[in-house]
Amino acid sequence: MKISNRKIVKTVTVFSEVESVWQKWTTHEGLLTFFGEDNRIELTPGGPYEIFFDMESPIGLRGSEGCKVLSFIPNKMISFTWNAPPKFANARGSDYHTWVVVEFEPVCENFTKITLTHMGWPEQEAWDGVYIYFDEAWDKVLSWLKDSYSYKKPAQQ
Repeated sequence: MKISNRKIVKTVTVFSEVESVWQKWTTHEGLLTFFGEDNRIELTPGGPYEIFFDMESPIGLRGSEGCKVLSFIPNKMISFTWNAPPKFANARGSDYHTWVVVEFEPVCENFTKITLTHMGWPEQEAWDGVYIYFDEAWDKVLSWLKDSYSYKKPAQQ
């Protein structure tokens, strides 16, 4: 299988210290604040990095089952494998995984820049739709992350 050079790169800056953003991406409780219905994560190389989006679906079709932590540097970077969504049955059925690198950079006091790079895209037609899907989906995920830090003013009584 030939792997292309294309990649998806997304960035967002959030109002938070890097340690807090790191916790959101690397812990069960943190992921629940912005990404998925449930998850199974073990922060160790080869440990699971599974995020579940539809707990009503059969096992194997709930989300990123089978994805693994590749590497990490605390408060700086985490990388993990990533699979195709169930709606892309040909790509998902290939058991091939792309990979994602999420980098955390303190910008100034109380602000962190997150850069997400998704790469390892096969040069196969079955993966073209998956690429387009994630080019949009990662924008949503980073928006949810940013919103998870947004202060919501309580409603007036």
